[in-house]
Amino acid sequence: MALILPVKGVSPVWGENCWFSPNATIVGDVTMGKDCTVWFNAVIRGDVNSIIIGDRVNIQDGAVIHCTYQKTRTIIGHNVSIAHNAIVHGCTIEDKVLVGMGAVIMDGAVIGSGSIIAAGAIITQNMVVPPNSIYAGNPAKFLKVVTPELEEVFMRTANNYVMYAEWFKVSD
Repeated sequence: MALILPVKGVSPVWGENCWFSPNATIVGDVTMGKDCTVWFNAVIRGDVNSIIIGDRVNIQDGAVIHCTYQKTRTIIGHNVSIAHNAIVHGCTIEDKVLVGMGAVIMDGAVIGSGSIIAAGAIITQNMVVPPNSIYAGNPAKFLKVVTPELEEVFMRTANNYVMYAEWFKVSD
């Protein structure tokens, strides 16, 4: 069972059909929608500010979601995929976004809907990524516009992670 703890009397809450790996950590002021998955060794730490997560969000292995005390909360929209070992800290991620493996998104950044943050990209403090953009590099820079062919990746990935979680659920 995942490590789920209150902080200062505030416990995480989540919607129906969520799945958390046995070694995921979810603490404090965390609100999560339905059909979310939190994978192995992922940490969602709402101890110093709030974290709000929409529906059909997958937070993959080793990812860290955090915020900044008395400054920035973290908001993640619907149908968002946070890939392995990514760090999402005190920022806003709008709907249908893919955050690549090992990417870092810092305080005050805003990631527009329909965007892709490439693997290893560093989104610096207060950076604004326009909707439907691909950003890559360190520091991240605009690479290209998300094409209609790429748009299907958002829903496909969100749907796949709901399906993958079903493989781990034990029937009674």
